[in-house]
Amino acid sequence: MNLSVVIPLLNEEESLKELHDWIAKVMQSNHFLYEIIFIDDGSTDSSWDIIVGLAREHPSVKGIRFQRNFGKSQALHAGFNAVKGDVIITMDADLQDNPDEIPELYNMIREEGYELVSGWKKKRYDSVLFKNMPSKLFNWAARKTSGVKLHDFNCGLKAFDRKVVKNIEVSGEMHRYIPVLAKNAGFSNIGEKVVRHQARKYGKTKFGMERFINGFLDLITIWFVSKFGKQPMHLFGAWGVIMFIIGFGFAIFLGVDKLFINPAGRLITSRPQFFIALTAMLIGSQLFLAGFLGEMIIRSRKNEARYSVSDEINFTQKEEQYSS
Repeated sequence: MNLSVVIPLLNEEESLKELHDWIAKVMQSNHFLYEIIFIDDGSTDSSWDIIVGLAREHPSVKGIRFQRNFGKSQALHAGFNAVKGDVIITMDADLQDNPDEIPELYNMIREEGYELVSGWKKKRYDSVLFKNMPSKLFNWAARKTSGVKLHDFNCGLKAFDRKVVKNIEVSGEMHRYIPVLAKNAGFSNIGEKVVRHQARKYGKTKFGMERFINGFLDLITIWFVSKFGKQPMHLFGAWGVIMFIIGFGFAIFLGVDKLFINPAGRLITSRPQFFIALTAMLIGSQLFLAGFLGEMIIRSRKNEARYSVSDEINFTQKEEQYSS
């Protein structure tokens, strides 16, 4: 199978059939063998009924429905586990991503040797104040923090070599940082393509301003994970030792001063240096313990699914290659 198209969605009943027909037209005109995987992230409208209808009519369509809304990252994770294609395309279901970009994205993976290609919505049809400006600031911070030189980290239209999606774990709200996750997993050949962005045709956006706050918090998380995720003792242990040494140094100073320099002076417990020493040693011990526990957790942690599926369609049958 040449291509797997993974489409997470939430309450997009108006756009699904139009999106499917557009993708199918592109695939058939380029003679691709393909599958389209819709992941219904707990929709409350008739999105799942439409997916079921498409799957009955078109064997290339597959569907996964979550018990409730778990988030885009979990939807992508489920889709990545299910894909069979050599190249994986992700896109949003709101028709703002253009399926006509798929052939060139596919060629960039297969012919030019990229492992991941991220779309860049250079010209956007979104609110300048509430989306464009915060997005520029967010992408600048992500570039500086991660070292991945992309203009648009959060573009839903991306292309992956199969081995990438099978070796990264998208959890929490880390869908914004899939290129960073790929880089941390050892996939450094990451490219970018300017893609056409379209104004939303149906419904309304599912993301508010809180996504930027969450995005920056996630950015801090992924920076820490990329630097110290496998060896947290290198951060917590180092700072713990430094703090303990500072506190212990103050304690030695107080002891020497009381015993040999000024025996008749104030009680040790009435001096501010005593509290500095005590606090520093306590903080140092706690940081060291946090690093030690982090190392133990990492060595014992097992990957666990953070979503529950209520329905699937077209996955139980014998896997075939579809051209229409």
